[in-house]
Amino acid sequence: MAYILSLDQGTTSSRAIVFDEHGGVVASAQREFPQIYPQAGWVEHDPEAILGAQLEAAAEAIERAINKWRQLGDATSRAGIPCRQSKLALKRPAGATKRKVASHAGAAARQLAGIGIANQRETAIVWDRETGQPIYNAIVWQDRRTAEHCDRLRAEGAEAAVREKTGLVIDSYFSGTKISWILDHVAGARQRAEAGKLAFGTVDSWLIWNLTGGQRHVTDFTNASRTMLFNIRTGQWDAELLRLLRVPESLMPEVVASSGRIATTKMTATASSGLGAVTLAGMAGDQQAALLGQLCLTPGEAKNTYGTGCFLLKHIGGKFVLSSQRLVTTLACSLDGKLAYALEGSVFIGGAVVQWLRDNLKLIRNSAEIGALARTVPDNGGVVLVPAFVGLGAPHWDPYAGGLLIGLRRDTQPGHIARAAEECIAFQVADVVEAMDRETGEPVGELRVDGGAAVDDLLLQFQADLLGIPVVRPANTETTALGAAYLAGLAVGVWDGAGALRHLRRDEVRFTPRLDRGVAAALRRRWQAAVARSRGWDQP
Repeated sequence: MAYILSLDQGTTSSRAIVFDEHGGVVASAQREFPQIYPQAGWVEHDPEAILGAQLEAAAEAIERAINKWRQLGDATSRAGIPCRQSKLALKRPAGATKRKVASHAGAAARQLAGIGIANQRETAIVWDRETGQPIYNAIVWQDRRTAEHCDRLRAEGAEAAVREKTGLVIDSYFSGTKISWILDHVAGARQRAEAGKLAFGTVDSWLIWNLTGGQRHVTDFTNASRTMLFNIRTGQWDAELLRLLRVPESLMPEVVASSGRIATTKMTATASSGLGAVTLAGMAGDQQAALLGQLCLTPGEAKNTYGTGCFLLKHIGGKFVLSSQRLVTTLACSLDGKLAYALEGSVFIGGAVVQWLRDNLKLIRNSAEIGALARTVPDNGGVVLVPAFVGLGAPHWDPYAGGLLIGLRRDTQPGHIARAAEECIAFQVADVVEAMDRETGEPVGELRVDGGAAVDDLLLQFQADLLGIPVVRPANTETTALGAAYLAGLAVGVWDGAGALRHLRRDEVRFTPRLDRGVAAALRRRWQAAVARSRGWDQP
């Protein structure tokens, strides 16, 4: 049996999952890390906290895998069945602490076939090449501090060139203006960057730099395509765009294929996480990893991930298409060495609205309670929530939209607000699907879904009701991590091509529409009226 470790580095937590060669989850672990809000509209992470959370999750996942195999081996022995010891079935010594177990996790990890990484994409980190220390916090993809910079770029007429080369709209969502902000606001940073002393990376680059002891400064095509600096027609950093945003090319990582033998882990600190001397063989932005994990490999196939945000991608093949519906064109994971494209609609606040109910409004104690609270009422009672906490993404692209809770009455209950919170996720996705259908002229026939919120049956049934098409949930909703595992496993020979992956797909649950189409249309009109009221609220 061959095993792959996936490092799934998300916006609010870092996860690690050990997969077997059948695509099954052997063990997993998760660590949340702090969200930093220096002022309104700003969102940051401590890069060291990201790294620490990811290494801790990896250590725990490997330890759990070891314990699981040990228990299976003991049970087999008690049954009197001869058993070949698993390569990873290492016993925890008596009296061992969790710290000591890390050394045994290291021994286990040396037997892993490879590591795949999926990551939050547009988050920008700049660090010193010599010391490896970040010069500023990571500026998160949700951050809106560069909205005025983006306004100036549009006013200067730069949008057409950006869209033609990158497939993106000019927006503070993407990494480019974040890099420029860091260079302009950290003392001496621009001079050090011009001298080649600094490195930029999205989170994949930051993890790989640290996992290899500073030996590899790389990203893959999918992450590069989210920077607003990468020409997705030619597959290269674009000199004109780098000059436009005043970003030195020496700052940028080497761009490599998403699947391939990228490096070997070397960093001394990784010994505490069991990641010494393992082949890094897969890397992709989380949403492109999920597209592969859902096996959307054929033009026309689409998936939606319900994570911190919601991200709907539709595979469009090997030809670049520029959207007329304010969707973005992005690079998809390619398994044949050629550039492959997808249309994408990004919703900034998806599952994060549940976290907001938990942490800010204190309506629930944990995220799992949202469904039960929503079911205390038969409908939303006229309440609509527009979660434009960091502006609105596709298809609106309004960085100045403000969050809106409307339709409150004297008899409004917490359940109505909870239901409106769940429904706003589905409403936003429906807006993106509608735009994508108009764009391609080929309506999505079914929507494959995944992500943390995809376990919520109430949400997925409402999504099917709004769209009027089946919503399909796989048995394993960890498709982001699974996609990263596929990329690594294909590179090291665990799987032989896309055909082998299709045989791994498990049983799925289908949610079919139940709501009258007229009622669904009326609900969407009410939602769109609320969105209109939220637009431009924070315009300077």
